[in-house]
Amino acid sequence: MFADELKSLRRLGFRHILLQILNFASVLASGLMIWKGLGLVTNTESPIVVVLSGSMEPAFYRGDLLFLTNPSNQKYKTGDITVYKIPGANVPIVHRVLETHDAVLSRKGAIAASPLSRDQLLLTKGDNNMIDDLELYQGLEWLERKHIVGKVRGFLPYVGYVTIAMNDFPQLKFALLGGLGLLALIQRE
Repeated sequence: MFADELKSLRRLGFRHILLQILNFASVLASGLMIWKGLGLVTNTESPIVVVLSGSMEPAFYRGDLLFLTNPSNQKYKTGDITVYKIPGANVPIVHRVLETHDAVLSRKGAIAASPLSRDQLLLTKGDNNMIDDLELYQGLEWLERKHIVGKVRGFLPYVGYVTIAMNDFPQLKFALLGGLGLLALIQRE
C-alpha cells in the first residue's frame, strides 16, 4: 500500500513536494490567524475551551466545547459562568460566579468601593462542588479581572472529547498529525 505511494511521491519530484509542504504550512498559518483573529474579536486569549472535569454538571459536562467572550466594558454578575486561570496553573477552570465586589486596588491591597469603580473581585464555585474555589486560588483571596479568561456565551455538547482524547493519549495526537502531514505530501492537487 505505502510502496505505491512512495513510488508516486518519488516521481513527483522535489518541486512538487516543496509545493505540498508550503501548502501545508499555509493551512497551518491560516488556522493560527483565524484563532488570533477570534481572540481579538472576543477580547480573550482563548475564545474556545473544553470542559475537562465534571465540576459544572449539570450545566456543562466533560467534553463540552465552550465559546467565550471577555467584554472589557461589562462587569461580571453573580451567576455568570466564567473561565479563569490562576498564575502558575496552566489549566483554565470553568466555574460560576458566586460573589462579586467592586473594589479600588490600592498599593496595600483591595479596598471596598463604589459600584462606579472599574476593578472587580470575584468568588467562584463549581455547580457540582460543595464549597467555593478559595482552595483553587493558590493563596489569593479573590479573583481579579486579570485572572478571567472569559464569560461563557455558548457551547456544543461533547465536541471537545476529541481534544480530551488527544491529551489523554499523546500517540493518537502524533498519529493524527502525522497522517495529516502525509496526506498533505501525497495529495496530487
